[in-house]
Amino acid sequence: MKAEYHAALDWLYSFVDYEAGQRPRDESRYDLRRVKLFLERLGNPHLKARTVHIAGSKGKGSTAAMIFAVLREAGYKTGLYTSPHLIETYERFKIGDHFIGEDEFIVEVQKLKPIVAEINDQARYGELTTFEIMTVLAFDYFANNKVDWQVIEVGLGGRLDATNVVEPNLSIITTINLEHTDVLGDTIKEIASEKAGIIKAGVPVVSAPQGEDATGVIRSTCHKIASPLRVASIEAMTRSSFNGGFQMFNILGRHNIYDIKLPLLGTYQRINCAVAVAALEALIDQGVEGITKETVERGLSRTDWPGRFQVIDRGPLVIVDGAHNPASSMELVNSLDAFLDADMMPHPAVLVIAASADKDVTGMAEVLAPVFDEFVVTRTRHPRGMDVKILGRAFEELGRKVNYTSTTAEALVFASQLAGSEGLVCVTGSLFAVGEALEIRPNRAAG
Repeated sequence: MKAEYHAALDWLYSFVDYEAGQRPRDESRYDLRRVKLFLERLGNPHLKARTVHIAGSKGKGSTAAMIFAVLREAGYKTGLYTSPHLIETYERFKIGDHFIGEDEFIVEVQKLKPIVAEINDQARYGELTTFEIMTVLAFDYFANNKVDWQVIEVGLGGRLDATNVVEPNLSIITTINLEHTDVLGDTIKEIASEKAGIIKAGVPVVSAPQGEDATGVIRSTCHKIASPLRVASIEAMTRSSFNGGFQMFNILGRHNIYDIKLPLLGTYQRINCAVAVAALEALIDQGVEGITKETVERGLSRTDWPGRFQVIDRGPLVIVDGAHNPASSMELVNSLDAFLDADMMPHPAVLVIAASADKDVTGMAEVLAPVFDEFVVTRTRHPRGMDVKILGRAFEELGRKVNYTSTTAEALVFASQLAGSEGLVCVTGSLFAVGEALEIRPNRAAG
């Protein structure tokens, strides 16, 4: 890796990075006027491509990856901007088959540096943050490469997120639940209001099925600004089967019945897939050419989105999944039941878990403790990692014996020894833990 690339990364992370530390609730910390000013200096690159903008509490990255894959299959040069990354920063910026290269990243940083310095020196609207600079970098990278479409995942919330400067062709809101309450609000209504902040006047909206409170907020927002709303249907889906590294089921859309062959094995991906299909059919309704039953099916079958209920080894069976709250933990358990055919759970079943400091680990433990035989608690390298004693106590209070380790690598070695060749190791609790597991043990179970 080039020294210049390391220097570019060091510069990027030298600014305020709310992903690494406490996120403030103070709205003034998220002033989009400085992002707009930055983009104006670059000729507004965010407006150069057609855009799909995606917010939500769960599944927005998976949904983004699916739509990206289908737009590519339909013949469009497509960019994908997501967060956080699993292992390396460059994973956030993708065009077609390729992540941004080191040389491209260096060129972008050298271009942005003087503009960032000027804006921050003036500080008219506060200083730019790491995520804001990353977001502008993504837009400029896509514009320079003349993408036809850009699929943009919201970082946090929606209304005040740095990505919310786009003028989208379609807005999507995936499943909403309680998350980041220190920033977004303490109720589903408050959080839904932040997510609904991406809705633009007259721009079509596709939503996952939501609870009553979230549905009310989204419908009200769409009604006020005349944005057509379509809620993805999940009733007309067949049961999943699993074969050859794929999850297979059928979705009844408005235009077609789709035979889905998805390389994402978590059963929770069914809802994300239904949202993606509804979104793609909304683009068909807008006259976007090339999106057909065939390109939808082929694109979905080629979706690449690692770290979400992914089998990375066998003997023992090792599954990684970025479940980071009680609802996601329950979806992990349901996915294990479906994938392993309910009563075929390998034993010993060993849970490796790390979490960020702001997570509801008591609720997660209540879901996960009854399912596993052994528990290995660890901490990731991430600055917001939770202290192992606090995390472990959540399981000990439920009467479980906890094994403590200081790194993900140590935890994986120890868990594999506990599981033996016939058991199961499941790594979860945060995407950071999953990323470290993938870094340590590259996928040896592909196909």
